[in-house]
Amino acid sequence: MSSLSNLLIPAVLFFALGAIARLIRSDLKFPPDLAKVLSIYLLMAIGLHGGYELGKADLAIAVNAIVWALILGFSLPILGYFALVVTRKVSPLDAAAISAHYGSVSAGTFLTAIAYLDNTGVEYESYPLIMLAVMESPAIVVGLLLAAMARKQLAKANGGRPSIVDDDGESSTKFSNLLHEAFTNGSVVVLIGSMIIGAISQPSGMDKLKPFIDDIFMGALCLFLFEMGMEAARRIKEFKKVGIVLGMFGVVMPVIGGAIGAVVGHSILGFSVGGATLVAILGASASYIAVPPAMRLAVPEANPSFYLTLSLGITFPFNVMIGIPLYHWFVTYLAGA
Repeated sequence: MSSLSNLLIPAVLFFALGAIARLIRSDLKFPPDLAKVLSIYLLMAIGLHGGYELGKADLAIAVNAIVWALILGFSLPILGYFALVVTRKVSPLDAAAISAHYGSVSAGTFLTAIAYLDNTGVEYESYPLIMLAVMESPAIVVGLLLAAMARKQLAKANGGRPSIVDDDGESSTKFSNLLHEAFTNGSVVVLIGSMIIGAISQPSGMDKLKPFIDDIFMGALCLFLFEMGMEAARRIKEFKKVGIVLGMFGVVMPVIGGAIGAVVGHSILGFSVGGATLVAILGASASYIAVPPAMRLAVPEANPSFYLTLSLGITFPFNVMIGIPLYHWFVTYLAGA
């Protein structure tokens, strides 16, 4: 596929460099917490830029995009859950935790897709940025509901006793607290808050932020993906724990989600090829930042090596190296361009 050559951009190449450094056992180490700082900066930058553009956008289209972001965010985890249960390779609680990752989004994949589109000169709408912010939380909520359903099934099998109880005999995790954490997750707050700031700020003020938003953005993205490459390579070593069937899920599920997102972006929302490609990326993403800590807290019975290896060790590299040009090609095919 000729579009694969368009991935020869610094951001993706630094991801590959990070993976190689880890695989050859280099003593290279990333400064502690720098990845978190870079994540905050990247979310803030795209939020400010997107909010500024959305401040001039059509409200009706924005609302429609939000509705479909919610539909994708709620439906994709359910699809993934039943696909995993059918394999009989993981428990229902593991399936609930894994599927929550595949309904949420990966900001790193989204940012790489933006770099890819910029490199190829493909324009895109700002509406997918709203969808990026909206899709962080619904999948976590669905994951919690699926885990609760799985616990009820296990309780029946165990004579009616919940799988996890506290000292008072109650469920160890309050559902209301988990919902609060899902909707107030740090990445969601930064992204939505930055978008609001960008939307209501004066143009003169935004012009002064141009060096912060645009000029250093790609450099920060290179650093971020460099660290992600190292982390992804570390997770590949745990591939044996997830098995071949789950490994295939980590590739097939994003392709299915990407195809659904492409159809939604092009045929339903009517976005351009670039905008629909970004919606496809959202559908294909697997969260590795927001969802893992939520599932670790809410579903402690689930094996973290399963969902972390799948999302960060398999799906993220697949999307960065193969998925992005694949989804772009499919949207181009749909558009007849």
